[in-house]
Amino acid sequence: MTSIKLCFHYVLVCASLLSMFFNTMALGGRSRKPNIILLLTDDLDVMIGGMNPLNKTRKLIGDAGVTFTNTYVASPLCCPSRASILTGKYPHNHRVVNNTLEGNCSSTAWQKTQEPVTFPALLRQHCGYQTFFAGKYLNQYGTKEAGGIEHVPPGWDYWYALEKNSKYYNYTLSVNGKAEKHGQNYHQDYLTDVLANFSMDFLEYKRNYQPFFMMISTPAPHSPWTSAPQYEKSFPDVKAPRDPSFNAHGKDKHWLIRQAKTPMTNSSVEFLDDAYRKRWRTLLSVDDLVENVVKKLETRGELDNTYIFFTSDNGYHTGQFSLPVDKRQLYEFDIKIPLLVRGPGIKPNQTNKMLVANVDLGPTIMDIAGYDINKTQMDGMSFLPLMNGEGKNVTWRTDFLVEYEGEGHNQSDPSCPALGPGVAECFPDCVCEDAFNNTYACVRTISVSSDLQYCEFDDSEVFVEVYNLTADPFQLTNIAKSIDQEVLEKMNHRLMMLQSCWGPSCRSAGVFDSGYKFDPRLMFNHHGPRFHKLLRRTLQ
Repeated sequence: MTSIKLCFHYVLVCASLLSMFFNTMALGGRSRKPNIILLLTDDLDVMIGGMNPLNKTRKLIGDAGVTFTNTYVASPLCCPSRASILTGKYPHNHRVVNNTLEGNCSSTAWQKTQEPVTFPALLRQHCGYQTFFAGKYLNQYGTKEAGGIEHVPPGWDYWYALEKNSKYYNYTLSVNGKAEKHGQNYHQDYLTDVLANFSMDFLEYKRNYQPFFMMISTPAPHSPWTSAPQYEKSFPDVKAPRDPSFNAHGKDKHWLIRQAKTPMTNSSVEFLDDAYRKRWRTLLSVDDLVENVVKKLETRGELDNTYIFFTSDNGYHTGQFSLPVDKRQLYEFDIKIPLLVRGPGIKPNQTNKMLVANVDLGPTIMDIAGYDINKTQMDGMSFLPLMNGEGKNVTWRTDFLVEYEGEGHNQSDPSCPALGPGVAECFPDCVCEDAFNNTYACVRTISVSSDLQYCEFDDSEVFVEVYNLTADPFQLTNIAKSIDQEVLEKMNHRLMMLQSCWGPSCRSAGVFDSGYKFDPRLMFNHHGPRFHKLLRRTLQ
């Protein structure tokens, strides 16, 4: 670690000396733009208590700023969600649909078409920001077919990216395109702490005449849930929450949910309780990282001019609808995430209930940097006005799109031959968390009058799930067959509109907005046979 730090110091100091004159000229005496930090966790839920162990984070970011209580992801899986964060686009526009290379995760196509227009690339190219990345990037990053770890995406001055998926020990980092292998020595290799050390070095030795953007992407609380040694015995009595959907049968849901065994076996419950505790333990190191970053900024006199975002790439479940542990599903526990922000002009101890999606992070950060979002290809909206007190003057969305394309195996699982091919993420008791036809799209609506979710599966049934979350916050009852037909038609039309949207059209008025206009002829002209099939299924 000492040699790494000296090398890091040397590179940053040299870069600072070389750019000092040019940065001074560029600033021309103007006050510097705000600094921006994005802290991204991996699989951190908000619905089943994921934020509870993060006491320092809630105090230093949430209590010092605003907590958004209705924040969602465009897709409840790591790679497509992270692609949405980086591009500000829905999956149907950035084309990353799952965690595989075939699903465009860190593929050469992604690198050619999307990486040049990510918000970090725009920040560096057009806004004069120095940029720093440390941690997990995309699940297939570093694979040989995707250019290996030598590939450094455009837009990053300092690049410390994990090869492939989350680990805590025995991993390889791409350090500005060169391999750095790590073993199993806690003091030198525990990834969350290594990321914290890189971050501290950057803050200490960065160029002081230029605003900075940092993205710190932790492995926690993703599996394999390896905590730091000092936290291995924390939370001995904690169990996964027994909410109304825990160990419940999803009797009126998609077949993948119905196939889960209810009640779960004692061994399954013990496993998920253990996983829940381990997840919390990994988060304690994230809490330390957040504290270190905030204290460093404060010591350097930069905290008041720095926006800090804290969020996750998707939610998680532990036993809900008898599914052991995973994400990928359309329900609140998998699509809803935490979002805490502090920064210049944000009053402390705020709570905001407006509907925010992770496609909004890029537009918001570009707005903070002073860049015209209309010049980008982004689908999301800037929620900066919601943070700085101008929200009353802004027309805000009431719905957004969730998209997911299921993953499956072409061969049957040898331990579960009865299930046949097409399933994935199966547990020893043959409960599977994913399948090829676990492919769906949803409209999630939160307005003054309605709190609804409408979802349609791309399968032979065109299976539909609809939930009124005002009356049914745990989504226990699918009301697709009893909901008013006019509402069903409008929601279906809105879903099809959003699935084909691009840029500004993704921000058009939703079903429950005053400016919404519904023309059923448009729907019948474009989607007649499929829609009639859908109506027959849902109204039977």
